[in-house]
Amino acid sequence: MLIFPYTLLLFYFFYAKAENTLCREMGDPKYPLLYEDGDIIIGGLFAIHRQETLSSFEFTKKPQLLSCSSVNLRDFRMAQIMTFAIQEINKSGTLLPNIYIGYRIYDTCGSRMSSMSANMAVMNGPQFAAEDKCNGETMHTIIGDTESSTTVTLSRTTGPFKIPVISPLAACECLSNRKDYPSFFRTIASDYHYSEALAYIVKHFGWSWIGAVNSDNDYGNYGMATFLKIAQEEGICVEYSVKFTRTEPERIKKVVDMIKQGTAKVIVAFISFLDMGLLIDQLSTQNITGFQIIGSEAWITAKDYITQSSFRVLGGSLGFAIKKIHIEGFSDYVIKAFWDTAFPCSQRKENSSQTELNCIRNQDLLLLKDYNKDVPDQRYSSNVYKAVYAVAYALHNLLKCTEQEECKKSLPIQPHQVVEGLKNVNFTIKTGDHVWFNSTGATLPQYELLNWQQDSDGSFQFKAVGYYEASLPPDQRFVLNTENIIWAGGQLQKPRSVCSESCPPGTRKAVQKGRPVCCYDCIQCADGEISNETDSNNCMQCPGEFWSNAEKNKCVLKTVEFLSFTEVMGIVLVFFSLFGLVITVLVTVLFYSKKDTPIVKANNSELSFLLLFSLTLCFLCSLTFIGRPTEWSCMLRHTAFGITFVLCISCVLGKTIVVLMAFKATLPGSNVMKWFGPPQQRLSVLAFTLIQVLICVLWLTIYPPFPYKNMKYYKEKIILECSLGSTVGFWAVLGYIGLLALFCFILAFLARTLPDNFNEAKFITFSMLIFCAVWITFIPAYVSSPGKFTVAVEIFAILASSFGLLFCIFAPKCYVILFKPEQNTKHNLMAKTQTKYCLEYS
Repeated sequence: MLIFPYTLLLFYFFYAKAENTLCREMGDPKYPLLYEDGDIIIGGLFAIHRQETLSSFEFTKKPQLLSCSSVNLRDFRMAQIMTFAIQEINKSGTLLPNIYIGYRIYDTCGSRMSSMSANMAVMNGPQFAAEDKCNGETMHTIIGDTESSTTVTLSRTTGPFKIPVISPLAACECLSNRKDYPSFFRTIASDYHYSEALAYIVKHFGWSWIGAVNSDNDYGNYGMATFLKIAQEEGICVEYSVKFTRTEPERIKKVVDMIKQGTAKVIVAFISFLDMGLLIDQLSTQNITGFQIIGSEAWITAKDYITQSSFRVLGGSLGFAIKKIHIEGFSDYVIKAFWDTAFPCSQRKENSSQTELNCIRNQDLLLLKDYNKDVPDQRYSSNVYKAVYAVAYALHNLLKCTEQEECKKSLPIQPHQVVEGLKNVNFTIKTGDHVWFNSTGATLPQYELLNWQQDSDGSFQFKAVGYYEASLPPDQRFVLNTENIIWAGGQLQKPRSVCSESCPPGTRKAVQKGRPVCCYDCIQCADGEISNETDSNNCMQCPGEFWSNAEKNKCVLKTVEFLSFTEVMGIVLVFFSLFGLVITVLVTVLFYSKKDTPIVKANNSELSFLLLFSLTLCFLCSLTFIGRPTEWSCMLRHTAFGITFVLCISCVLGKTIVVLMAFKATLPGSNVMKWFGPPQQRLSVLAFTLIQVLICVLWLTIYPPFPYKNMKYYKEKIILECSLGSTVGFWAVLGYIGLLALFCFILAFLARTLPDNFNEAKFITFSMLIFCAVWITFIPAYVSSPGKFTVAVEIFAILASSFGLLFCIFAPKCYVILFKPEQNTKHNLMAKTQTKYCLEYS
């Protein structure tokens, strides 16, 4: 509210000056703290003193600002470096020869109101003509202020008059706008780089959950806004973001309460120098410790704030500060030359009321005459040094100065010309730093990362533990030595500040509804998916032949499943296959040894031996279904199965026909057996078998079976099986076997009532009944069985039907041969047969 009237007054005063009208001084006059006359005048605005407040307890009860009495050593050193640089330029024989630069340095006292008063004074000068005419001296440049908010006001005020303002410390990104601040320059980089560096260090240490506190002014608001934007891009979440001003105690109290109640252990404090003092006081009073503070450059190197009490709160704090630059000759200057020439109370230049008044007001500065311990630690003084030299180089070019000729004093220099001259300066100071002006500052920043530490002797220090250089590529800008860092509370272990603990590999993050993205639950990846990184947002699907392991952090080859010889089911099936094979061989041996007995001869020994041979092949055929499928085994198993079973059924069919033909042959006048003798029997078996061979050849030629990796039935494993190739071929083979079996069953059923001792029709009927039952139930079981069980069902069907034929047809005969040898005679067989025949046909 006070800035607007001052601005109007300033416009009025300038207008009055332009018209050379009468002037009347309003209010108390504002005199410079340090001054020197010259051909060119440079103004300076520094908060050499600052306003103090009552104690924290009284402040919360009754806020009241005290007098401007406390010395701000940092800004005082800046004022000293300004006078030093001007003196150095005045003594130079090459830069601005025959031009003497003067200065007017005002104390802003760290408040907006006092700063505005100083702004008016530095632009208009303290002297008035005797006739009360406006006769203020022209101020070509203003160096200051050191706070962004007051600098914004100063730049807006001086803008219409195009008076250049060069600030050594106003880092607010808002001031980078050339349209709004066309005559503003600075020798410090904008807060964008600093905010970027802060976000980088927070990200580097893995702090994804932070609190944010800033001053409610241009510096704090713009700086924090930039930081929050970059932090969001880096995946950093902010639990709370609060602001305060030093004139509102209730807001400070709310900020402290928010810090206490929050769960974030890391706090980014984008707070101006003066505001930070009040926050430290409140935190110390309430003994709030254990928080890792990440500070802004405004206060991170403030020795005024590092005390035994504040160190309990701020010990271990981290923050970036401008690198130290040693300016040769400055130390010697502040020891003697400054006090002898620049400070009016040290050696009186004139006996004036102004000097007398300043001496009375600033006696406290004389106490610093012998205090020079902090001179090597000054970081921001170099920014003032660069600012003064920038003005000198701009004036050097405007006054057409050369080494052979002196500068042309007759050339009138207006402030707007200095603005244009500053835009074109490009020089290197004696420290080796190259200076030019761009929208963000004089140079790209070089920061040191400082850590508040305490030595073994109890002394405090700002220890450099890394650096950040914006001019380098992104991956090389930040160098850190974590071993040298002391963390909050004097801990050697880095604090953790996360909303949720990291999700280990094998899980993914699931954001909690209504909360920031840093607050999440860890959900295990689904089967077949993995995450091999910590804090993975998504799980990755494993490729086709791979599956997730138990921990869900790696894709491994799927288990390949097939019916092997080594597993229990495979061993059992092999056992029964070999058992059937052995039984068949034993029966064959028995029949061969008894081939001349009536019971073997009467049952067509040739077809019996052929049937036993085919059953042997059937038992062996089942073994081809066990083991890893290959191209050859797939073709062999199905074709061998089809051909051997047709051979087997053909033999049974032949035996059945022989039984029927033999019965017909016993009837009077019948000679049917001559049409179905041994040659015809062999021919029928061969013909039936060749048909199946032809079907198998066509199947193998057109679309044969092949090994196939079935990944559809089970997601977690691969079923290695034999694809049928042509399903038509497969079902044609099965259909042909079924057709022969059905035909054989019908004939055997018709012959079941024939004499038992003469034929085996009854046993063939039972065997065919078992055969058909097995293969009818095989079809649905085959279709519905998964994986290796499909093969097991097929083997079971082969073995069951083979055992059925073996036992039903040959077991009765073996029983007679082994246990009833007295019945194995021709007489016995013929007698029973004739008796039954006479009874049936009498």
